Amino acid sequence: MPATISSSKAKLTCFKAYDIRGQLGEELNNDIAYRIGRAYGEFLHSDESKAKTVVVGGDIRLTSEELKLALADGLMDAGVNVIDLGMTGTEEIYFATSHLSVDGGVEVTASHNPMDYNGMKLVKNESKPISGDSGLFDIQTLAETQAFTEKALLRGTYKLSSTLDAYVQHLLTYINVNNIKPLKLVVNSGNGAAGHVIDALEAQFTKLNVPVEFIKVNHEADGHFPNGIPNPLLTESRQDTIDAVLANNADMGIAWDGDFDRCFLFDEKGQFVEGYYIVGLLAEAFLQKNAGAKIIHDPRLTWNTIDVVNAAGGKPVVCKTGHAFIKERMRSEDAVYGGEMSAHHYFRDFMYCDSGMIPWLLVAELLCVKKLKLSDAVSRRIAAYPSSGEINSKLENPQLAITRVLEKYQADAVLVDHTDGISLEFSDANGEWRFNLRSSNTEPVVRLNVESKMNISLMKTKTDEILAILNA
Repeated sequence: MPATISSSKAKLTCFKAYDIRGQLGEELNNDIAYRIGRAYGEFLHSDESKAKTVVVGGDIRLTSEELKLALADGLMDAGVNVIDLGMTGTEEIYFATSHLSVDGGVEVTASHNPMDYNGMKLVKNESKPISGDSGLFDIQTLAETQAFTEKALLRGTYKLSSTLDAYVQHLLTYINVNNIKPLKLVVNSGNGAAGHVIDALEAQFTKLNVPVEFIKVNHEADGHFPNGIPNPLLTESRQDTIDAVLANNADMGIAWDGDFDRCFLFDEKGQFVEGYYIVGLLAEAFLQKNAGAKIIHDPRLTWNTIDVVNAAGGKPVVCKTGHAFIKERMRSEDAVYGGEMSAHHYFRDFMYCDSGMIPWLLVAELLCVKKLKLSDAVSRRIAAYPSSGEINSKLENPQLAITRVLEKYQADAVLVDHTDGISLEFSDANGEWRFNLRSSNTEPVVRLNVESKMNISLMKTKTDEILAILNA
């Protein structure tokens, strides 16, 4: 697709702290995508002169293909060779970047954002994330100023390829398929990008005589999103999965967001399982195979994870929320697994990247080995550490509201931590509880998480109390 360089040098508002996201039109269009590709290509060439190669892919949004081709055009004008993997989820780009030993990768995706948005996630060699503090803002500046060098004497090449088979084979290395007993699984792709991977896994299971039956819901990739934007964090996005689990007497339900870098699990009763408790479940599974290993977790909800990891002989390590922080900390600690309550799960053997396919495979195997239902596997942990889940409040002055909460509670706290926002812990006659409160980087929103030890009433009371102060 031909693209011309715009004369506009206005600030590009689509660049965020960790990725690129913007409303279609002024914030993100084919011209801007070309400029991003050109800038990324020059960013890659800034360290050495050898030819560079980048893999690109896109989700199923209606604009992803044209934005991807404009991006590729910019990359090639910068002398970068492009391998186009077609329609992919984000983790397929993570995998291909390392598997093919190329210099970078770009997934065109807006994940769970509204219909009129799109974006990009960028990585460099070895699938290392490119965020604001590792080059993304340098790319932004170059794309804004358009101070490009002359077009490369040797324009980069373009070819279509696929790494799907190798990626699926890699997924299967996380489990022993001989452990899998007959399972009936509801899989809801939300009309996003996950369906083709489920089909490929299903073909492998059939070939290997693995007794898994997939009940497919909203399976066909459709950028019109006839069943709504896939975002199972929203309660209104869960009903199709719940209904299918109950109607088919399934063992588990699995739903993904648009680019399937997050998966969400439902037990055999159709109940949504908060990602927080899945972190503990996966941590325990990894520690059974990796004695004494380090497990990374975020600061929003912590007690269950810390308890599970300690009991299993591992080492819990708290890290600031956000994929760039988690991945960097996992590399520095050589942690085997990292999990966020938002359903992002990171794996050392997956280039320290997050995957929405590996978690459910591991949980399915764990249930078979332990001869447990998912509800049994998590119910005791939920009772031991009841939590509010993340509650977002849109406020005119988030920092002032957080200060009001801090003034109310700080004097009585037995621990105050500023790893990410504020985390306070309490132990008094009413029981033990804690909360984390943090403001969004991109909108006037504060995010609250509250948990207690075996006292759901205390957790609910304190949640209501803090929300009242926030909204005063």
